[in-house]
Amino acid sequence: MEGKSPIEPRLRLKPVPILVTAALGYGLPPLAAYGAFYASKIFHTPSPHGPTLQWLYMQHGFQLLVALIVIAVLRFRLAPADYCLHWPRGKTFIGAAVCWGIFFGVLMTAVDYAPQLLAHTKPDPGFPLTPSNIWGWLFFEGVYVGPTEEIPFRALLVTYLATAMPGKLYIGRFNMDWAGVIVALIFALLHIASFNSRNWPEALGQQFYAFGLGVLYAYWLEKSKSVVAPIVGHNVSDVMEYVILFAWLGAF
Repeated sequence: MEGKSPIEPRLRLKPVPILVTAALGYGLPPLAAYGAFYASKIFHTPSPHGPTLQWLYMQHGFQLLVALIVIAVLRFRLAPADYCLHWPRGKTFIGAAVCWGIFFGVLMTAVDYAPQLLAHTKPDPGFPLTPSNIWGWLFFEGVYVGPTEEIPFRALLVTYLATAMPGKLYIGRFNMDWAGVIVALIFALLHIASFNSRNWPEALGQQFYAFGLGVLYAYWLEKSKSVVAPIVGHNVSDVMEYVILFAWLGAF
């Protein structure tokens, strides 16, 4: 309930659920990549040695498939719960997801392209600005990435951890499951490889906004009892950055 004391109820840390959540969080993307790689060998689907975008479609598709299989196993065997794979049962938070998505899309652009903004130069997107690339990336970021990342990380991981290790975080009238905060940290640290390819201020900024987005997505999941708002927020923030990028490069 809103307004409760922040010491009630206390979170009791349980190592096993945290380790399982971390193993799933850090294991799902590479497992999906292996699945997509072997599919490319057998069925000649896009491979990691080809164009990046086509490979990302395959890897994310496998990531979603593996997550749905794990949810099915947990739901009926190990951790029965509502994994939020349905329309919101009450307040949808979709309006908030759109507004916060736009805000974070602008923030992400400022963080990711800070050197180019400061130098008044245009960034290199890493691919030719052909219509197929432009619309392929916009569809990926604006439609595809939301369900293929939010179902694994919020519907699966947050729900499992909240079920296996319940406990609330209270800050004034704000409250949410600690599980959402822990998974947000796991989600942010998945982006740690950016320290190898970016200057540290940009990479650090990416960690902060990824964590903030992870907390927001988990909050919407918990309060709406649905993965819809997290999907919408994720899609809007990501596609907003690409819309700004393509407009900046004169692609429209």
